[in-house]
Amino acid sequence: MPSDLPTQERTIPDALWNSRFLRACRREPVDATPVWLMRQAGRYMSEYRSLRSKVSFLELCKNPELAAETTVFAAETLGVDAAILFADILLILEPLGFDLEFSKGEGPVIHNPVRSVGDLAGMEPLTDVSSLGYVYEAVRRIRAELPANIPLIGFAGAPFTLACYAIEGGSSRHYEKAKAFMYSDPGAWNALMTILTDSTARYLNAQVAAGAQAVQIFDSWVGALGPDDYRRFVQPHMRRLFSQIVPEVPAIHFGTDTATLLELQRDAGGTVIGLDWRVELDAGWERLGPEVAVQGNLDPVVLFAPLAEIGRQTRRILDQAAGRPGHIFNLGHGILPHTPVDHVRALVQMVHEFSAR
Repeated sequence: MPSDLPTQERTIPDALWNSRFLRACRREPVDATPVWLMRQAGRYMSEYRSLRSKVSFLELCKNPELAAETTVFAAETLGVDAAILFADILLILEPLGFDLEFSKGEGPVIHNPVRSVGDLAGMEPLTDVSSLGYVYEAVRRIRAELPANIPLIGFAGAPFTLACYAIEGGSSRHYEKAKAFMYSDPGAWNALMTILTDSTARYLNAQVAAGAQAVQIFDSWVGALGPDDYRRFVQPHMRRLFSQIVPEVPAIHFGTDTATLLELQRDAGGTVIGLDWRVELDAGWERLGPEVAVQGNLDPVVLFAPLAEIGRQTRRILDQAAGRPGHIFNLGHGILPHTPVDHVRALVQMVHEFSAR
């Protein structure tokens, strides 16, 4: 992403364009390492639990006022350098024809999963993304309520992870149904991935049009694949997805358990590559090369440790980044439900204090 894009050719206001987070995405120098956290609005906050006692998860996602309030409250409470839209990666599946439910204690359930090529009959990419208008209205409200220098990150699930949910019908440990579908009928698999890829690109660009300054693509389950399967069944679709995202906007390519896939993810696309805690940040960045920024990569469980240990681990990661332009501090995955809020706030303060230039 060009750092010297002429002012007249960009739509992002100067205060946001020059924010720590967006400068780091462009691998430009910053006064301190930017930090935001996956699931920074979540069950670890008493205010969120109180809200969820009154509305279901889907109701919260589909209420722009409440989604905006939840997003902005978390960002301001923690003092992070970017907010991330409160939503869910599976929302896009509903307008594609899937019967989605979030069952208490079970997580997401899809009542009409894809199990054969016949289940794809009549399923087409979203050409009109207005069915997700509640998401864009939340984005507009969040952008209006956030400080002028705090970017908003929109997001979506990656095609592979969405396909796994669509085929498995919910969460899975081994992804046997999804991978069996992939191996037994590559044509049907590619048809499903094409639908998900094109729909996701339009969905992300609509979030950008509504007021997001960056996007993150969550490929939470792609670590279930080996390199050859990723190269064959996923990488072409990810390349097409990233090629369709508005060029002005940084795109974060995030996955978990991806230590064996980093170079393939980089080649698939993304301004920033997310690293989980299973790789050393400096070694991962060395493998990726200097042409991408990196995000990560504290183990979320460290936030249960004493503050001294959180500080030690924070310094370790910052030392590995060595002040190079292009590091965004984050966890290697989302904040866990019982994490002490004070520890999360302390982490954000430590990152800023320890990395001040």
